[in-house]
Amino acid sequence: MNSVDRQLAKLGLELPETNPPQGNYRPFVRAGSLLFIAGQGPRKGGELVFKGIVGDTVTLEDARQAARLCALNIVTHVKTACDGDFDKVKGFVRLAGLVRCAAEFEDQAKVLNAASDLICELFGERGPHARIASGTHALPSGMAVEIEAVVELVN
Repeated sequence: MNSVDRQLAKLGLELPETNPPQGNYRPFVRAGSLLFIAGQGPRKGGELVFKGIVGDTVTLEDARQAARLCALNIVTHVKTACDGDFDKVKGFVRLAGLVRCAAEFEDQAKVLNAASDLICELFGERGPHARIASGTHALPSGMAVEIEAVVELVN
């Protein structure tokens, strides 16, 4: 068991099954040593778990849970891309997150902190990354949060 799997177990978390793409794209693409992971929503078992508008029908805490689930979906794709070997991860480069939110909502960074914190808990010194957290009026299927990632792999 590698360090990421140990951390998942320690936190009482399980990686969700991969969610199939919702269109004509790949869930991840490797370009050289970089792994680009398509936007991941808060889906589990193919079902959207957190839907709605943050700051209106979705609370900040629920939005943070949605971001954690997005991060777990990202980690699932990382594991698939690395053939199950998290030691192939050199480090996380960037997370880009969108929060479907009310016009007056200004805590997008607090929502994305939940994803960033989880990545850092799981990957340790390989986890810190650059990030953008933005608000938006709409997201596919009405999801509350969507996050994409860039990860550097060992060649």
